[in-house]
Amino acid sequence: MKKNHVLIVGGSKGIGFVIAKTLAKEGYRVSVVARNPSLKTDAVDKNINFWTLDLLDGKAIPLVLNKIVDERGKLTSIVFCQRYRGNGDDWEGEIKVSLTATKEIIDHSINHFDTLGDNSIVIISSIASSFIVEEQPLSYHVGKAGINQLIKYYAIVLGPKKIRVNGISPGTVLKEENKEFYLGNKKLQDIFKKIIPIGRMIMSEDVANLTSFLCSPKASGITGQNMLLDGGLSLKGHESMARVLTNLDDFKKTKTGRTKSNK
Repeated sequence: MKKNHVLIVGGSKGIGFVIAKTLAKEGYRVSVVARNPSLKTDAVDKNINFWTLDLLDGKAIPLVLNKIVDERGKLTSIVFCQRYRGNGDDWEGEIKVSLTATKEIIDHSINHFDTLGDNSIVIISSIASSFIVEEQPLSYHVGKAGINQLIKYYAIVLGPKKIRVNGISPGTVLKEENKEFYLGNKKLQDIFKKIIPIGRMIMSEDVANLTSFLCSPKASGITGQNMLLDGGLSLKGHESMARVLTNLDDFKKTKTGRTKSNK
């Protein structure tokens, strides 16, 4: 039986790496491109191959993509997980890596998709596309906001070519690289348990599982959507969260909708 072939952009670590391992275990033939793919295929999964590609080098993109398809076959999915982590101008770098490179890869890959089945593009965005995340620079926010519009545009343009395009916007994600910090901070964990409806942070595996679904025929009717993956946190009003964090649990709603204190 022919294996589906997924290209993962930015999958040598973090969320992208977990997505690569998840899809490989599900039987996908996985090709990962990254600036520094330091991991060896035989140390991860026999279904995963790593390729070196600097997304700032526009001329290298078609060359690497052509080589991947020539060696591993037509694509059925592309998953974008990259972000700019260079030392130069973060504005220019983020726009090139998040937006320009995504556009160039999609445009070049259109004719590299398997035309016989259901195809999918999944782009990992962020809640920073809609909210302000103070620890991230302006370039990150603008890049993610642009990604969300790109998702809608390509969903319309590529729909007739049997290519679905969707996005995932996670909140703060618990991953291998930050576990020590988050799991070692009891006060922070207690806050997350109070304010996140499901009582925990989103994990890399949550993002990987949703990605797997969007790449599968089970999601064949879904395109142009950006799925918020935050455990329900964005559903809560800011005032309600403030009350929880300051232990003002004595405020109750009256029948008129106003609040009063039980004291």
